[in-house]
Amino acid sequence: MELDEKKYLYLLILLPLLVVVFLYNLYWKRKKQREFGSVEMVQKLSPDSSSFKSVLKLIVLVLAFASLILGLVNPKIGTKMETVKREGIDIVFAVDVSKSMLAEDIAPSRLEKSKQIVSQIINQLGSDRIGIVAYAGSAFPVLPITSDYGVAKMFLQSMNTDIVSSQGTSLDEAIQLSATYFDEKSKTSKLMIMISDGEDHSEGAESAAEEANKMGMKIITIGVGTEKGGTIPLRRNGVIESYKRDKDNQVVITKLNPESLKSIAKATNGNYVNGANTKEVLEFVKNTLDKIQKTEFEATEMAEYQSQFQWFLAIGFLLLLVDVFLLERKTSWVKKLNLFNEK
Repeated sequence: MELDEKKYLYLLILLPLLVVVFLYNLYWKRKKQREFGSVEMVQKLSPDSSSFKSVLKLIVLVLAFASLILGLVNPKIGTKMETVKREGIDIVFAVDVSKSMLAEDIAPSRLEKSKQIVSQIINQLGSDRIGIVAYAGSAFPVLPITSDYGVAKMFLQSMNTDIVSSQGTSLDEAIQLSATYFDEKSKTSKLMIMISDGEDHSEGAESAAEEANKMGMKIITIGVGTEKGGTIPLRRNGVIESYKRDKDNQVVITKLNPESLKSIAKATNGNYVNGANTKEVLEFVKNTLDKIQKTEFEATEMAEYQSQFQWFLAIGFLLLLVDVFLLERKTSWVKKLNLFNEK
């Protein structure tokens, strides 16, 4: 189930206000009755008055307004799960989240630029399945292979440099973890898109890429940052407090290392592109995807959500109609039964 217009949920605050108004009105009536005479005398003068009917009218009115509000919210329900056939490839995005990605030599920062690039690539995809891996000193699975691009973007935007505890940059672990996302027995084409500044604090990235190539993976790499480099700002509450320093207390200058990224791509017959110009990156990725063979696969999806607002509106108006004809005096035939022991 999903809610189409969540903003109208704020109207639900009217329901407790309605109850408060009812209780105040009841208090005011009792007060006026006491001013007129004793409660017993008032009840004798108006024997058909029913306190239960007043409460019943309130319940009907509250339910009516609740139904109308839910009608405005428009709940949608998927009727069934269905298997659909799609044609595409499997893509894993491996995003570098090491501290060096906080450098602002490329605006707004290397990490934010990486997230923008991935988001734009997702926007131009068709029926491909995607997954996301984050890596620094180690690799971390963010999102398994899925065809839900909305969920993928949500997870993508939540990524930061704290998502992986161990610092450094381990390109080989990123490749190895990404490889586990793919089904080796599947004939679906496998593509890994690695976004990084290329600083590698481990060994064996090229060897890992060669192993990936053996299982049919293709890797394209996108370099973010400049070869001139930049400092790594350390912020608190959005304000720069200092800059990252090395063991000799010197301010660290982190630079783009395209050579390591080029060697990884080359090992899988892939290519490297500089990520400074997003438009060029998107064109590069599109050209790469056009050359990769698409495979038909099955995906389980929820059938199209159906709007349910009409039912809630109908119930709401029906209850309002009932409220109009529901009088506050006792009903004659119910009075004879005396179900509520009213005197």
